Amino acid sequence: MIQKKSSPDYILLFVTVALLCLGVVMVFSSSMVLSHAYYQDSFYFLKKQATWAGLGVVVLVVFSFFNYRNLRFLAFPGLILSLSLLVLVLIPGVGEMAGGARRWLAFGPVSFQPAEMTKVALVLFLAVSLPQRRRRIRSFSDGLLPYFLLLALIFGLINKQPDLGTALIIGGLFFLIIFVAGARKRHLILVGLISLFLIYSLVKLGPHRYQYQRLMAFKNPTDDIQNTDYQSWQSLLALGSGGLEGVGLGKSKQKFRYLPQPYTDFIFAVIGEELGFLGAIAVITLFLIFAWRGFRIAFLSPNLFGSLLALGITSQIVLQALVNFGVVAGVLPVTGTPLPLISFGGSSLVFTLVGIGILLNISQYIRVKS
Repeated sequence: MIQKKSSPDYILLFVTVALLCLGVVMVFSSSMVLSHAYYQDSFYFLKKQATWAGLGVVVLVVFSFFNYRNLRFLAFPGLILSLSLLVLVLIPGVGEMAGGARRWLAFGPVSFQPAEMTKVALVLFLAVSLPQRRRRIRSFSDGLLPYFLLLALIFGLINKQPDLGTALIIGGLFFLIIFVAGARKRHLILVGLISLFLIYSLVKLGPHRYQYQRLMAFKNPTDDIQNTDYQSWQSLLALGSGGLEGVGLGKSKQKFRYLPQPYTDFIFAVIGEELGFLGAIAVITLFLIFAWRGFRIAFLSPNLFGSLLALGITSQIVLQALVNFGVVAGVLPVTGTPLPLISFGGSSLVFTLVGIGILLNISQYIRVKS
């Protein structure tokens, strides 16, 4: 086996472009009714999503040509910057409120979600730091503890917004990377159990009462169909009414103010309604192919830094997609997690494409047979 620079992973690139194009089409289809009602412009959300997609393609191309090894120098500054922005977004008058949450920083007409940057920044920091401390992370107090304190800080800042769904995804991603880097299983299991207990206590006793209500609605799905569990039931109605082939592109009935957030968190329900079971399976298959190619890049990367970086980027996108599928299908509590590359949202889309650009660059240096 030798290492040489080769072409990027074209299968990964094709899947990314397919999901991105589908996302732009489905954002338009799922948002046209509300877009016209709120802004008197059926193309309002389409134009914004297309603009973000164009910017995202540019950053994907840039990072696919940027040698991933040089990203080491951005790891610590990127983490500090993302933590600073997470603090800023919580300051009244600085962070922008929407839907009862303070998750955005506004720069003129553009809103930016720091939590999306934090996903990439944390993966990069762990990929740089863990190989340097590989032996020390076998020890809890001397090696692992600082990383868990960092995770607790990030989790707390994001949940304060509140955004428990993103905080949990970052937590799961963190545990996976730490495990692959060589941490002891017993340490991870112990900290994981303690973390689950603390998270449950926070949800039950914390100030954001709706989080506990959603958990109880998931446990007893028929108790409050008209209120707490309304989103899940409308989502299931959308999926069920699509049948095998769907009602047809643009012909969804649930997007007529029945299904909340049809172009963001529940866009997959509209896909299932309009494109049917076959369309939903096609989307899931594309994400499975994405996972295959991403994990392959991680496995064949020539160094641990590249492996952890590819693993983290791939896992974050795939895990987020799985959570979204689970929420829409009613097998997970509602978390407010968008579907990567498809749901409406500029910050999520751009930073997802940044990560994929990095993946494409790593794929050019994977180990190949001599």
